[in-house]
Amino acid sequence: HGGGEGRAPIGRKKPATPWGYPALGRRSRKRKKYSDNLILRRRSK
Repeated sequence: HGGGEGRAPIGRKKPATPWGYPALGRRSRKRKKYSDNLILRRRSK
């Protein structure tokens, strides 16, 4: 579906958690999950 930049949401509309639940306002992750320390460093840019 060509023509990027600004007009073509063909994909999912809302942000979603890694398991595909919509991520609107809902903490979908239990804290202290076993994979936590795998994810800690992820967003340092």
